[in-house]
Amino acid sequence: MKKLSPRTRVVTGAVVVAALGAGTFGAMSASASSPAAAPAAVQADTSNRNLQQTTHLTVDAATKAAQATLDAAKKENQRISVAVVDRNGNTIVSLRGDGAGPQSPESAVKKAYTAVSWNAPTSELVKRLEQAPNLKDIPGTLFLGGGAPVQAKGAPVAGIGVAGAPSGDLDEKFARAGVASLAR
Repeated sequence: MKKLSPRTRVVTGAVVVAALGAGTFGAMSASASSPAAAPAAVQADTSNRNLQQTTHLTVDAATKAAQATLDAAKKENQRISVAVVDRNGNTIVSLRGDGAGPQSPESAVKKAYTAVSWNAPTSELVKRLEQAPNLKDIPGTLFLGGGAPVQAKGAPVAGIGVAGAPSGDLDEKFARAGVASLAR
């Protein structure tokens, strides 16, 4: 057998050390990514007092209510916009009726948001402004007649807002027609 030069021995040794190191690293990284090594998912206990369930309208129900609202206004030749928001004030459905004014869609959303936030028709909330005029400064609200809350077991689950009729009373009448359609 031929004797290796010191240079060849150093190079060969380095290659062996690199190969062993790569093998060890590969084995360690493979075991770290294996499913057995991953922590188990934390399961939430649904009976936990820290969790809360809420009720929300479906898109179909919100659409039905919005269409019933538009239909009620159309019977009286009124051009309105209607919005239905969920319990959190997020818009589910917004419909701008034929010929409704350009400001009406945004006003309808704000009235719906206001109604669900206070779980009261906006015409009643207008009266509260006499005692607390700063209420009107709350962002996203509009204290004009035309908003009606939708309730389930006495709790608000949505709001319907209407804008565009000549008066808040008419707007609110149409919003209530939308709420009533959900009971059918």
